[in-house]
Amino acid sequence: MTPLMNTVIASLAAGLLSVVCAVIVVLTARPTWVPLLVSYAIGALLGAVFLEILPHAFTLSHNADLVSMTVLAGILLFFLLEKLVLWRHVHAHDMEDHGHSLHEGHQRTGAMVVVGDSVHNFVDGIIIAAAFVANTQLGIVTALAIIAHEIPQEAGDVLVLLHSGLSRSKALMFNLLTSVATLVGGVFACLALQSLQHAVPYLLALAASSMIYVAVADLIPGLHRRVDFKESVWQIVLISLGVASIHWMHLIVQE
Repeated sequence: MTPLMNTVIASLAAGLLSVVCAVIVVLTARPTWVPLLVSYAIGALLGAVFLEILPHAFTLSHNADLVSMTVLAGILLFFLLEKLVLWRHVHAHDMEDHGHSLHEGHQRTGAMVVVGDSVHNFVDGIIIAAAFVANTQLGIVTALAIIAHEIPQEAGDVLVLLHSGLSRSKALMFNLLTSVATLVGGVFACLALQSLQHAVPYLLALAASSMIYVAVADLIPGLHRRVDFKESVWQIVLISLGVASIHWMHLIVQE
């Protein structure tokens, strides 16, 4: 199949699985499942970066230094973007303290989740497309890692939307709409990247920096808040399972 077809299928799979997981969370009301999914997602993200994406980026590029610099610049870029979001969030709370109601504050939080998740999913689509344009095997492994971290993210976002005052049906509807952004980003990037093959290694490097940042800066700190020995053991096991699943997928695709 063409990179475009692979990207469409992978993007649809990511969106469908995330919505199904969100439905399960809403119907069962078990947010305790989310930390377990997060642990697995961390392993899958880091495994995809260091076992697949970066090695492939270095192979495609004739300038390993530039690839490394792109990864570093990407991490700093995502740090800055998240800092801007945090500044906006703090400003919203300051406004709330000066007379806005708590309900309005929750509504703003819900709106920020919808907008932020849409942008995030659009970028995920670009990452999937860049990987498939480079190599089908790399695309499959990258899509697996994207799906792995999309599932707990979408489940958590639905819980936030419910907390912001939306009904179950509206929270799921918004979750479905934001998932479509993955497909839009994937199709857009795939059509553009096929005429810009020289940029693929550096887009892969940016994709790697995005996944490193999400895993290390956003997901891992949340695990450190749960210091129970049994939970810590489960975190290590599931992170290892996430890495192993990427390695197994690599071996399966190679056969």
